[in-house]
Amino acid sequence: MRVYRTPDDRFADLPDWPYAPNYVEIAGGLRVHYIDEGPRDAQPVLMLHGEPTWAYLYRQMIGPAVDACFRVVAPDLIGFGRSDKPLDRAAYSYAAQVAWVRQWIEALDLRNIILACQDWGSLIGLRLVAEMPERFAGVALSNGGLPEGQPAPRAFAIWRAFSRYSPVFPIGKIVKAGTKRELSAAEIAAYDAPFPTRASKIAARVFPSFVPLGDNVAVPDQKRAWAALEAFDNPFLCCFSDGDPITRGGEALFAGRVPGAARMTHRTLRGGHFIQEDDPVGFVAAIRDVAAAAS
Repeated sequence: MRVYRTPDDRFADLPDWPYAPNYVEIAGGLRVHYIDEGPRDAQPVLMLHGEPTWAYLYRQMIGPAVDACFRVVAPDLIGFGRSDKPLDRAAYSYAAQVAWVRQWIEALDLRNIILACQDWGSLIGLRLVAEMPERFAGVALSNGGLPEGQPAPRAFAIWRAFSRYSPVFPIGKIVKAGTKRELSAAEIAAYDAPFPTRASKIAARVFPSFVPLGDNVAVPDQKRAWAALEAFDNPFLCCFSDGDPITRGGEALFAGRVPGAARMTHRTLRGGHFIQEDDPVGFVAAIRDVAAAAS
């Protein structure tokens, strides 16, 4: 398998990013990068990013979560950040991403996990909760979901077409467009840092086509995952934002189907799609709510 590995100097002196890199090799020789901060015996919070971002998205939440006595683990998905990036489009699939993150969790033997997820972090993370519920103490979900064949919302259909056909794919500016606060030029450059070549963006471009909306190969897997979530009784807190045109209101689906969501007081966060940029304090508070309910 041909793999691109972003040079280390691309990650030097990024704003608000003092964290040492950690790596685990999984099946096929792929290297997963992750941040691991806080006491190793503390309850782990798995901060799972979506697309087209990387773990940098959580930089404003890592420190406060560690200060709240959590261990924060934040991996880069394969194809993103400092993790390896296969250059063959056929290497990527929804199922492959779920399997890769599962192998990473098992390699670290993470247990009693609180999942904090958004965007594709929820599509992957919730599948893992369904597959290995014994490892998860609870979930804090923002601006994401677990689609199972619904029609694509118009805003998402436009995004999917753009990611496939646009001759340019400016990742930092795409993230900026999904936030309410103004990102600095240095922050935009930090989102671009892992993707210095056209080929290195292959995962970011292909991910929207994997979302199981309409007639998609992943729909049966989604339905099996939903069946498992409908028996998940651990705390499940929705903290969607008030300004995301794609996922706004999505918490109603989980509150009605996941037992662990029925007994939680859900939160509305203030911001756009990338809520980690707009309301990191609210997202960390949601994580603390989940931990309190789980204990």
